[in-house]
Amino acid sequence: MSGYPLLRSPLPAAGSAANVVSAISQRSALGQPTLSFEFFPPKDEAGADSLWKNYDKLLEVSPDFVSVTYGAGGSNRETSLAVVDRMAKDVLTIGHLTCVGSSFDGSREIIKHFEQAGVRAILALRGDSPQNDPDALSKGQLKTALELVELVRAESPLEVGVAAFPEVHPESPHLQHDAEVLNLKQQAGASYAMTQLFFTVEAYQDLVAAASLAGANLPIIPGVMPISNAAKVLRMAEMSGAAVPKQLLARLQNASEDEARIIGMDYSIELSTKLLEAGAPGLHIFSLNFSKAALEVARGCGLA
Repeated sequence: MSGYPLLRSPLPAAGSAANVVSAISQRSALGQPTLSFEFFPPKDEAGADSLWKNYDKLLEVSPDFVSVTYGAGGSNRETSLAVVDRMAKDVLTIGHLTCVGSSFDGSREIIKHFEQAGVRAILALRGDSPQNDPDALSKGQLKTALELVELVRAESPLEVGVAAFPEVHPESPHLQHDAEVLNLKQQAGASYAMTQLFFTVEAYQDLVAAASLAGANLPIIPGVMPISNAAKVLRMAEMSGAAVPKQLLARLQNASEDEARIIGMDYSIELSTKLLEAGAPGLHIFSLNFSKAALEVARGCGLA
């Protein structure tokens, strides 16, 4: 283990959390934040081998829960469900579910699959249309994440979470509109939210404040992207519309690959620490199916 101060310890088996909100509550009662990781379905056999090797390493630090992404328009549905099936046997697992191009019956089928697999929470997302079907949203019966939240609540006892956007959803006019939508999702039955990637503690604090003003008091878990591969993360930031602080961007662009990793990881750990100090209920680390950088962040801010 590292020399960082340990803030967390595994929850007793008898007190294992039933869902995300109960995990947050149990950790909060101990004065601790939650730790969780996101994974995505592998594309091939080599990717699968890497996923499960790194998943096993991340399980060693006793995450409170994990999540598994779901491709645009359900493009990797079967692979995603297979990953969820396996992880749900080990740890509290959140299955992502998108509604772009989806029918009510098809969504009900996946919800039922989650229930039978032992999944205890869903992250209900609108999602993006796949590249080969840009009009998928108009073709599906479900149009918004709010409708998907309502469907899950009507059909299942599974806990429902939703996405939150610290730097405003690309189709939203302003942050307060996002906060009002978040409140509507909470009223429809969502009990927690997870953010998209972002790069400043101020963006998270602004989101939480706006949500509170709109009446949304559900826990908002910040999603943290370790900057271990600066070029890759900067591309992802550009695609998602997340703003990278100018000073950080300049330092990364003027550094060698090795130097950029050190700069990026130091920044990721500092951001994660500040988020916890600001009252975030935990960290959801986007692992990209690798363990090294995710563990560096977790250990760097005392969560492992």
